[in-house]
Amino acid sequence: MANCLTLKKSNCKNCYKCIRHCPVKSIRFSGNQAHIIDEECILCGQCFVVCPQNAKQIVDETEKVRVLIQSGVPVYVSLAPSFIANYRGIGIRGMEKALCRLGFAGAEETAIGASIVKTEYERLLREEKRDIVISSCCHSVNLLIQKYFPNELACLADVLSPMQAHCRDLKRRHPGAATVFIGPCVAKKDEAAHYGGIVDAVLTYEELTAWMSAEHIVPEPDMDETDESRARFFPTTGGILKTMAQSAPGYTYMAIDGVENCIAALRDIENGKIHKCFIEMSACVGSCVGGPVMEKYHRSPVADYTAVAAYAGKRDFDVPQPADHEIRKFFEPIGLRGNIPGEEEIAEILRKMGKTKPEDELNCGSCGYNTCREKAIAIYQGKAEISMCLPYLKEKAESFSDCIVSNTPNGLIVVNDALEVQQINEAARRIMNIREASDVLGTPVNRILDPALFAEVLEKKHSIRNRRGYLAEYKKYVEQTVVYDPTYHLLVCIMRDVSDEENEREKKESISRQTVEIADKVVDKQMRIVQEIASLLGETAAETKIALTKLKESISHE
Repeated sequence: MANCLTLKKSNCKNCYKCIRHCPVKSIRFSGNQAHIIDEECILCGQCFVVCPQNAKQIVDETEKVRVLIQSGVPVYVSLAPSFIANYRGIGIRGMEKALCRLGFAGAEETAIGASIVKTEYERLLREEKRDIVISSCCHSVNLLIQKYFPNELACLADVLSPMQAHCRDLKRRHPGAATVFIGPCVAKKDEAAHYGGIVDAVLTYEELTAWMSAEHIVPEPDMDETDESRARFFPTTGGILKTMAQSAPGYTYMAIDGVENCIAALRDIENGKIHKCFIEMSACVGSCVGGPVMEKYHRSPVADYTAVAAYAGKRDFDVPQPADHEIRKFFEPIGLRGNIPGEEEIAEILRKMGKTKPEDELNCGSCGYNTCREKAIAIYQGKAEISMCLPYLKEKAESFSDCIVSNTPNGLIVVNDALEVQQINEAARRIMNIREASDVLGTPVNRILDPALFAEVLEKKHSIRNRRGYLAEYKKYVEQTVVYDPTYHLLVCIMRDVSDEENEREKKESISRQTVEIADKVVDKQMRIVQEIASLLGETAAETKIALTKLKESISHE
């Protein structure tokens, strides 16, 4: 299969939306990226449509078409009949003029090929009298049957698609010419590549619009009123049936759109519940006017149908019908290699996802799979990871955070911007002698704490760290850090009980004061003793001096 869809890795954001919308779950998630599994993909384009990050890209063939035109060969466009809904009010003449300005030799409606195809469908029912005939216009439906319902390939009409029938007719009428199909479909790129020699390139409406914009070309609203254009109904649900005679005796004619509905119908066929009918199948809801590249986000089903109906005529295009063998198409089964695990393997994977009982299997679909068992099988096949389970991650994160919050010695209080308590852990309750968390949850924080610190942080939008204070009501000293979370408008208070530290500090300060006081008293006493001793020594010295002086004088007189 041609690689028509690619991934912009940097844009993938783990939302799993593409997996949720992929009808065949042909997406492998690994390395935090969603990868399309080409061999399982049916190119319905839903992942491209729903991706909120535009991470899925359709391979652009504009440059390939430019090279074709520059080569000098005449290049003709087969324009899908849904163009009237995408380029509202611009008929085939207006589109052809714009396309010729880009360098194309001419443009015609693919609806011409649709007339050839519907005529062959009528012949199959009328002459070959097959039990069930499924239209083969939609390549995504063809891939769905080839890959997932190979036993029903006999029901698939072995007829060229309108794109192929028209491009072959163009080449018959313009020998040596190249053909380019332009439409709303991703799958047509693969169909053109797989069945070589018929369609040389495929552009989407987005590619054409971008090209015309770059060349400053604006299509003129040049409409036509061709009555021989009933096949213009083909891109709508039931459009093929509207063009068919529906006259084969005993047959039921029905139209089914959307891959899920097609799968349900194919299962009924597989189980033998359906017989003798012609089924028009379209992968897109609303058929081609609901295609993935109707400018991607173009979703106007009523207006689109009205535009097509107003443009369609009442008779078939006047086109020669080729011989039966000239429009034959062979569909081969495409085998899938996915291994299916046994019950033990599934149970083990479910256990790792935290699902040990049937009631644990929530089937919430957040991972993209419809059931937990489908997810387990995808994990076994290497298409998914356990971490894609949102309930599993949530429970794991909550369990981990609860373990931390419950076991930390620090008190934690969370309040909102209205200063109402949102969460309080056991350590904080112990500090403030609160019996149950429910006693304070949802109440103003001023019931249990002075709100001044919270109000300051809320006003300044700046965290306060390691501020010590005394909770007089609880007779506790605490060190508080209040952090502001601007994303969720929450304030988180981390409270450390430092009462023992403060009491020890005060005890040490008291001992120090007492020591200083005692030292002062000792010093004072010592100073007094010294002074007394000095006084006594002074008196003794004076008396001695007087005595010695008198002795000296008496000796001198003698």
